Amino acid sequence: MKKPVIAEKAPKALTLEPGTYYWCSCGRSKNQPFCDGSHQGTEFSPLPFDIDEKKEVWLCQCKHSKNKPFCDGTHRTL
Repeated sequence: MKKPVIAEKAPKALTLEPGTYYWCSCGRSKNQPFCDGSHQGTEFSPLPFDIDEKKEVWLCQCKHSKNKPFCDGTHRTL
């Protein structure tokens, strides 16, 4: 399995409204941390996730979190 591109070694803090979102797993999206279709032709697929109520989240941008799409601090060891 190929490794994803590290988009940034820091999470992205966002306040998200309820809905379904698609997290970029390949690291190539120009709309980080969300998918823009740049994974086409790779083995990567976006990761859908749901937000039930408006809340602040910290989304992983290093693409190595063990709790995808949320940051778990792994970027500190890369």
